[in-house]
Amino acid sequence: MEHSFIAWAKQRASRLPKVKLGIGDDCALIGEESWRSSESDLVVTTDSLCDGTHFILSECGAQAAGRKLMAVNLSDLASMAATPVAVFLSLCLPRENAGDCAALVFEGVYDLASKYQVAIAGGDTNVWDGPLAIHMTAIGKVDNNRGWLRSGATPGDAVVVTGKLGGSILGKHLTFEPRLNVAKQLRDLGIVSAATDISDGLGLDLLNMTVASKCGAELHVDSIPISDAAESCSQTSGKSALEHALGDGEDFELLLAIPQDQLARMPSDIDGVSLTRIGTFVSRTGLWSREKSGVKQLPPRGFVHR
Repeated sequence: MEHSFIAWAKQRASRLPKVKLGIGDDCALIGEESWRSSESDLVVTTDSLCDGTHFILSECGAQAAGRKLMAVNLSDLASMAATPVAVFLSLCLPRENAGDCAALVFEGVYDLASKYQVAIAGGDTNVWDGPLAIHMTAIGKVDNNRGWLRSGATPGDAVVVTGKLGGSILGKHLTFEPRLNVAKQLRDLGIVSAATDISDGLGLDLLNMTVASKCGAELHVDSIPISDAAESCSQTSGKSALEHALGDGEDFELLLAIPQDQLARMPSDIDGVSLTRIGTFVSRTGLWSREKSGVKQLPPRGFVHR
């Protein structure tokens, strides 16, 4: 199965942008011309997804799992304001129907690779008696010292999110669009001082930003954009829609710090994706919510994969 799949994958990947040496050898050669322009930094990320934890194969199918894997990696690159260049896909396939499963995962990856013109440059396949486990390393580029970090927020910067939050379990965690186009336009504007993507949940990811930036954040919780899916989840979960927006995770929206003097240049939306100010970074550490009764400490909420 392995050799026939590699040959097929190599033929499919030939329709995508190419690296210097791609699928077929022991290693890939990216080639300096693929990423170095006007002194670029190389950006590298990796993620793994497992059946039963990040997706339910019997419910969503292998193609949706492959698309999610690609989207998760592209979301990481977007959060650093990077342009994707190439990805490496590795598969641990369940022994039954391994060949069909591999092809479907590849097609899910190919879907977004084609859309965003990213090379599939290599990877690995294995067959075992366990569940489907899929792994990807993605490489991107960003102009030297222009990559967004979590550690760039300062007191007074606005806390901004893209899109709407919560309820990803109802489908968004499989179908979300990585915010590469939004990140590109904001990068070109030069108004973002820090960023991350919302994978673990707004509460946890914002806490990570504040810790990295050695500050805190005060949220206006009534301003947090809540998805219809979060509202739907609240009907049966025993949690409010706001709690879902704060803690469900896997929204894969961007969480941004934008200086006060740059807010006037922030678009209200980019390509139909809203940008919403939900609070302010402050000098006292921790997360806080401003309510009519005053400022209260906000417990960080998020989803932790077990």
